[in-house]
Amino acid sequence: MSRIGRKIISVPAGVKVQINASTRVIDFQGPKGKLSMTHRPEVKVTYNDADKSIVCEVPEDQIALGNNNAFWGTTRSVINGMVEGVLKGYEKKLEIVGVGWGAKVQGKKLVLAIGFANAIEVAIPANLNVAINGTLIEVSGPNKQTVGAFASDVRACRKPEPYNGKGIKYTDEVIQRKQGKAFGS
Repeated sequence: MSRIGRKIISVPAGVKVQINASTRVIDFQGPKGKLSMTHRPEVKVTYNDADKSIVCEVPEDQIALGNNNAFWGTTRSVINGMVEGVLKGYEKKLEIVGVGWGAKVQGKKLVLAIGFANAIEVAIPANLNVAINGTLIEVSGPNKQTVGAFASDVRACRKPEPYNGKGIKYTDEVIQRKQGKAFGS
């Protein structure tokens, strides 16, 4: 039995859920946006409108087959994340560390001036909001995976280096600093 998969997902007020059983598509709509997903065929997902809950199930005789137990827990976790995303949204904050470095939003592109000869442009995906506050980049949106992937792509443009700490890092990330070479004696 999947400990995560058997938990019931409660749907808060303000979130609309629509499940199409034939195509296995689940649509979520809330104040932060719309999301949809297609769940695995091994998992049965049902929505009870009376008590506003979503239940994920795998038949008892099929739990031990293959990866059904893992699919069960993963499906429940992704659905719960989408319900939370359309209600509250997700946010990642990045910090640019470096003298004269910065970022700006131009249309649907994030332009980074991070010590290279040319500015680096990163395309902003749909349903994401990117805000710049000085040296902070705030990425927010309803889809947890898209927010995390975009923040990771921005960080990969100039990873923080361990000697001076210059680069793009998450605000809660701690950079292990190295001591430079010692000269003379």
